Amino acid sequence: MQDRSAAATGSGTELLDSAVSHILRETGASVAMLYLLPKNETTLHLTVLAGVPGQLAFPWTRVPLSAPMPVADAVRLGCLIWLGSQEELARRYPRPALVLPYQFALAAAPLRTGASERGGLVLLWPGSHSPQLAPEEREAVLRGCRAIDTLLRQAESSGYPVLPGSQPRVMPTPEPAVPDPAEAAAATEFIQRLPGGSCALDLDGTVTYMTSGAAALLGAAADDVCGTLPWVSLPWLRDPAVEDHYRAAVISRQKTSFTVLRPPDQWLSFHLFPNATGISVRILPTTAPGPADVQTPALPPTSGVPSRATALYHLMHLAATLTEAVGTQDVIELAGDQLMPAFHIQTLVVMASAEGRLRVEGGRGSRPGLMDRFDGAPLTSATPAAHVLMTGIPDFFPTFAELERAHPSAGLRNAVAACAFLPLIVSGNPVGSLVLAYDRPHAFDPEERALLTSIAGLLAQALDRARLYDTKDRLAHSLQAHLLPQTLPRIPGLDVAARYLPSTRGMGIGGDFYDLIRLDETTAAAAIGDVQGHNVNAAALMGQVRTAVHASAGASPAEVLARTNRLLTDLDPGLFTSCLYVHLDLAGNTACMATAGHPAPLLRQPDGQTEFLDLPPGVLLGIDPEAGYPTAEFPLPPGGALALYTDGLVEAPGVDFEDAIADLAEHFAIALDQDMDSVADTLVRYARQYTPGNDDIALLLINALRPDS
Repeated sequence: MQDRSAAATGSGTELLDSAVSHILRETGASVAMLYLLPKNETTLHLTVLAGVPGQLAFPWTRVPLSAPMPVADAVRLGCLIWLGSQEELARRYPRPALVLPYQFALAAAPLRTGASERGGLVLLWPGSHSPQLAPEEREAVLRGCRAIDTLLRQAESSGYPVLPGSQPRVMPTPEPAVPDPAEAAAATEFIQRLPGGSCALDLDGTVTYMTSGAAALLGAAADDVCGTLPWVSLPWLRDPAVEDHYRAAVISRQKTSFTVLRPPDQWLSFHLFPNATGISVRILPTTAPGPADVQTPALPPTSGVPSRATALYHLMHLAATLTEAVGTQDVIELAGDQLMPAFHIQTLVVMASAEGRLRVEGGRGSRPGLMDRFDGAPLTSATPAAHVLMTGIPDFFPTFAELERAHPSAGLRNAVAACAFLPLIVSGNPVGSLVLAYDRPHAFDPEERALLTSIAGLLAQALDRARLYDTKDRLAHSLQAHLLPQTLPRIPGLDVAARYLPSTRGMGIGGDFYDLIRLDETTAAAAIGDVQGHNVNAAALMGQVRTAVHASAGASPAEVLARTNRLLTDLDPGLFTSCLYVHLDLAGNTACMATAGHPAPLLRQPDGQTEFLDLPPGVLLGIDPEAGYPTAEFPLPPGGALALYTDGLVEAPGVDFEDAIADLAEHFAIALDQDMDSVADTLVRYARQYTPGNDDIALLLINALRPDS
């Protein structure tokens, strides 16, 4: 029977350990992530991990080749991807930068045999690494990839290919040198003599050693803390920022410091010193939070920037919020609502490129028209927004003086005290600029620059989706306008009005329709219906139903619906349609009608009494080609009025349909002395107030005028 742990980590993955270790030594990288691409698959599997614990790599155990991730791009494009700073990662790959807002450099390289893609290799260097990849480092990376490819081919030729498992194989940390007893005793005495306290963490964050001084400062016995995660065993360390600093130390391999209050009144400063085997921690008492020589877990309050953990929360919340935005203005408003209070931004403006010129898409804050003077400016103009859009490189100006030196013609004197211009990049192409303005000087440290660049990346992707929606929405409204009557016919003896409101969700187009048809001097026909769905298919079918009704208008309501039903059954569109057809005899003052699964109309008598008509039911159109549609005839005296509507006018969550109809009837009744246009406006206002707006609304009102009207 196969060992479960072996199955989880794959088959033969241990063969790659030595090659991965060699690459780490040759390149000086601190973290390695080796991905394999199984045959006939389009998802990379994290197979071997070195330098960090498995839980830190969990979000990237599976990476689709289509994902906007460095390793996916390296494999798909067949080239080495280098990201020399966290800011560059945020600019080019905002999604991973949000989850890893730490200082490090990254390289991603493909594993290939000829034209065959085998996988990819990701390496991370400490944040102290140069922004450039040295030629010898590049060669070491590529040489290591070739060595791994050789091992994979050899394993395949032997009949035992290396296969990834459900979990990556996490390589053990390097074994530290073991001192002799005398050295160990001397080291222990040395540590105990240091002021404050000391402890050690392994790369998983588990406490492996603690001095008596550290135990005293922490207020806990060493035996109770060793073998645990400190933010788990010590309740007052359960601050997300504490664990975040641990992650920063592990990934960036740089010293990290922060200050925490141990209740009731003891402030402690923690200094983390990481390397490949673990983290050494110095703990010192301090009299106040954040002294000059101690970095606190949050950025200083005076900077107006949230802590990394808080910033990550805001960014994740923004990402979730933007998924609900539909149009461009929605994106701008939601971004302003989320970002401006969190980052103390006074003005936010979004600019795009169109036909070689800058276009202001919208703005929020104290000066939403800040960039209006540049609307229509050529992309070649000497403006910061155009410069950022053309280069794809963000610009940060902590003071107005710096902005004026870089762009003398910016023309923003007395309008901003500090500002940032960030490129909006989609699929590697700058498509716009995000302008952030502040009313006082603002220092942009590297971490904040990376955060704001990540924000711009998220915003760019949301705007790209929103522009596509806006384009479709304009098409939808144009299509809807041509499918519905442009105007209603003028019929002597009738006062009529109609309204159509698209759903507030979705594409803005649906299958609700209405029609009024003049048959001769004394007869007319009215129809209203609802095609299932809110898309172009529903709208197209709605147009076919209207055409079919028009073609049969003049026949009895039963025959009109029967013919339309047979047509839809033959077309087999896969969508069902409700329809109400009314034959109006103006000379006889009657209304004869039939329904195909559609709500019956309201009839308002000349004295204002309003009722929900009781119609014999009929099956929806497009289901049964042999279905029959019984008719019913009602008096429509002069002064009487009919209200034909679709269910979007009355349906609301938690409201009984009969109660909703009664409310609608009451609003219809009290508008007795108004013309039908005014009544239609009244009923639409009612619908907007009491319904959720997630369904289309069609409304057709018909009033039989009194002879003296």
